[in-house]
Amino acid sequence: MPETRRPGLIAKLERGQRKTTEIFGRLTAAQWEQVVYDDPTPWTPRSLAAHFLSSELELLRLCKDVASGGPGAPEGYDYNGFNAEQQPLYASVPPAQLLEELGAARGRTLEWLGTIDESALDHVGRHPALGEVSLEIMIVAIYGHQLLHMRDLQSKLGPS
Repeated sequence: MPETRRPGLIAKLERGQRKTTEIFGRLTAAQWEQVVYDDPTPWTPRSLAAHFLSSELELLRLCKDVASGGPGAPEGYDYNGFNAEQQPLYASVPPAQLLEELGAARGRTLEWLGTIDESALDHVGRHPALGEVSLEIMIVAIYGHQLLHMRDLQSKLGPS
């Protein structure tokens, strides 16, 4: 049976990363420090880049678990708590380094996705925010997650 879904997922993740990198790359030094979200704590574009990095690493871990037949995120996974714990870990990392590490993390996601059997995309596991979904949906959510935040960033800061 020919592959039909994996190449499309790979292309989507590549396209999303290019767009994210382009948008972040156009930000001025002042824009990097502007608040995009203010509740419960202020998040700047720099905070978003750190969030994307920590989320990419965690979601890859969970996707690998689901692909191998595991449950994914544990029941009651506190993604808000995870986000709050992760932000201080990246507080002193400059934006350029965050973007470099994010690109490398996306590269690891793409490399892994290129190795799995297409049938694994039908495995069901728990996504931290979406609940029980297929691995395919978990992967699409990686793309959608960044897209959502990047639209908010552009809406708040205007086209950069």
